[in-house]
Amino acid sequence: MMTAIHAAEKYKVLLLEKNEKLGKKLFITGKGRCNLTNACDEETFLKNVMSNPKFLYSAISAYNSEAVMESFRSWGLTLKTERGNRVFPASDHSSDVIRTLEKEMEKRGVRICLNTEVKSLFPPAGPQAEEREADMEKNAGYPVDGKENGKWHICLADGRRLTSDVVVLATGGISYPGTGASGDMVEFLKRLGLKIRPFQPSLVPFESDPGICKPMMGLSLKNVEVSVFRSEKPKKPVYKDFGEMLFTHFGVSGPLILSASGMLQKYFTPEGRPKEKLELRIDWKPALSVEQLDQRILRDFEKSRNKTISHAIEGLLPRLSIPVVLSVSGIPAEKRVHDITLEERSRLVSNLKAFPLPVRGVRGFDEAIVSAGGVSVKEVDPRTMEVKQYPGLRVAGEMMDLDALTGGFNLQIAWCTAKLAAQ
Repeated sequence: MMTAIHAAEKYKVLLLEKNEKLGKKLFITGKGRCNLTNACDEETFLKNVMSNPKFLYSAISAYNSEAVMESFRSWGLTLKTERGNRVFPASDHSSDVIRTLEKEMEKRGVRICLNTEVKSLFPPAGPQAEEREADMEKNAGYPVDGKENGKWHICLADGRRLTSDVVVLATGGISYPGTGASGDMVEFLKRLGLKIRPFQPSLVPFESDPGICKPMMGLSLKNVEVSVFRSEKPKKPVYKDFGEMLFTHFGVSGPLILSASGMLQKYFTPEGRPKEKLELRIDWKPALSVEQLDQRILRDFEKSRNKTISHAIEGLLPRLSIPVVLSVSGIPAEKRVHDITLEERSRLVSNLKAFPLPVRGVRGFDEAIVSAGGVSVKEVDPRTMEVKQYPGLRVAGEMMDLDALTGGFNLQIAWCTAKLAAQ
């Protein structure tokens, strides 16, 4: 939609959409509120891009978050900025973002074809086209012809053919496949000979030990510190951050965990399995040192000497977590405080500062906010988004090997690459 709007300033534009309506994935972003960009400077934006940030220098310079916000405002959408510079529509409805884009396309004369699936593309005649013509004919199921006039041929699933001087593919990754995200066009580009990094889920929850996590399902922790360690280097974390997380029936989720999955992609296979043993550790009380926490527990013990330990630490931990933390620490929940040994107290302190959870993998594309991977950026001109091997073919957004952390950065990638692809 963004590509179509900008391209329509100079060109006749036809938008082909295989779904029955536009913006199905946009509709669910930001939990239905649509965090459409991040009001940060360009340097901060690039720091939040996990894959190939340097590729985006031209794109973000041409269409940064301030320019994106100004575009939406000029198109009639009222915006607001929240914590972390996250930008939302003032209405909190993603449908208003979609409607704004639809109205702007209509105003600029963009023709839209819904329920229209592209089967394959055929480049204008040329060395690369001739080389791979046989493979493409096999894929299409009928002979390739009429490639004169230097036009691209677009073959639709219903058998129709269209021609165009330029084709822009902006079909996204493969997260949330229920929105129609299938990766078909990325696979097609692979058949055209482009290098593709296999897709893998990113910004996605971790799977862990359900025996530990399920009893705490639904428990949200704020102001905790999460670290992830490799078994090969158990003392130096590969990820460490402070914030919020959530226990689920299968493991852990929440902002800290989603960010960890985005930053630790190289430690997981495309299927989401860890390539080596990883352990997540939670510091429940990051504001306290080990000694300070021990003193705090001793004070709580003094007040509750004749009560059970589970009662004595009620002011220290959320109620749901107490039985689990005690169990992991090897302390019976009904044991009286005056019977707690020094060793048991030491284990409790240790687990409160570094509560261990195995990382067994990440969840699948159904739950991934974005998919990492896609068309190698080495195949694409960063100034125009044109595929180097195929003049007239451009790509935009998540179908390229570009992904970022949460906070509006991934949609900003979509908008700025779309603007360059359109120009």
